[in-house]
Amino acid sequence: MTQYPKEFLERIPKTDLHVHLDGSLRIGTLIDIAKEEKITLPSFSAEGLKEQVFKSEYRNLDEYLRGFGLTNKVMQRSEYLEQVSYELAVDNFTEGVRHLEVRFAPQLHMNEELSFEAVMRAVDTGLRRARTEVNSTLDKGEPGFDYGIIVIAMRFFAANFSHYYRMLSAVHTYSTQDDIIRMASLELARATVNLRENTDIQVVAFDLAGSEHGYPAKDHEAAFDFVHTHFLNKTVHAGEAYGPESIFQAITKLHADRIGHGLRLFDPEHIRDDSIEDKERYIKNLVDYLANNRTTIEVCLTSNMQTAPDLKTVKNHSLGRMLENNLSISLCTDNRLVSDTTVTKEITLAVENFDISPKQLKNIIVYGFKRSFSYKPYQEKRKYVRQVINWYEKLERKYGING
Repeated sequence: MTQYPKEFLERIPKTDLHVHLDGSLRIGTLIDIAKEEKITLPSFSAEGLKEQVFKSEYRNLDEYLRGFGLTNKVMQRSEYLEQVSYELAVDNFTEGVRHLEVRFAPQLHMNEELSFEAVMRAVDTGLRRARTEVNSTLDKGEPGFDYGIIVIAMRFFAANFSHYYRMLSAVHTYSTQDDIIRMASLELARATVNLRENTDIQVVAFDLAGSEHGYPAKDHEAAFDFVHTHFLNKTVHAGEAYGPESIFQAITKLHADRIGHGLRLFDPEHIRDDSIEDKERYIKNLVDYLANNRTTIEVCLTSNMQTAPDLKTVKNHSLGRMLENNLSISLCTDNRLVSDTTVTKEITLAVENFDISPKQLKNIIVYGFKRSFSYKPYQEKRKYVRQVINWYEKLERKYGING
């Protein structure tokens, strides 16, 4: 395997195309806001929270998700949303990330004082402030920092998830839970398109997240059809805990441009559709389709290892087979706090466990920028990507990397 200097991996320009705002707070900020708002935490020390909540290893997905109940509680005011967004951008820039796509579910933060636009404006303001500050420190020729916001619709929610969901459920007493879920997604899609067309808030895509089992992507077709017809990019969490047909639904029913996770892409035992008789052929056709269409998979190694303990070791992750099949992939964090990771750690984990040549690594990094959902017009994006490549190659020469 190729050995890469630690400083080279730290300094190369990076993207994070899959990072959840509510899973990526600074732990000190979580504690400070909880104290200010008199919110009870299992511990008010970083060490205590890491021991009880934000662990290095988790028994299952439910335990992994426990921390989000705490982080969302401290993100119910605009000033806190702005603060955590600003800090996330600064933390990313510090480790070399130059394009950041922050995703979150606004409906988890809407309440009597915070409308959809107010929630989105607070997050955008924090990211924008960080961009202005960090870009003023750059050297000549160095690619600047930029960001985009991805709006998440939830596959599943309950009334106790937030004030918004509680009110939505209360006024639709005679609707089924599935009806209310579809209704929330479509309303969010309309709000997102309206915001994108009538404000300068940098919304770049629409996403679907939450438990795949029992909550198929096709239930959200109306919402994704709406954003699709309004030229908004789409990424969908799929193949994380469910099988290849979840990924198939994401690209065929929801027009997904990228796939979040895709962990179970190559697993025939995770195909639950009994009508699929030749499972190996189904997977081969799906992989070929993804490859031919350059559908990028947002790979999150650390979080996958934490939520899928059956993998045992990173070397068993499907990233290896993704690389063998020349799929377009980007290495992402998912949740910086919950998974205790950074983009640099994810890249390091990849190159230490898979045979990634300098040419492959460069392609992975550059594809993150090429397949990003940039807020810039396409011609500006092309110029920016060229600047990234030039800077990357300059660092290759400096550290003796033969790409």
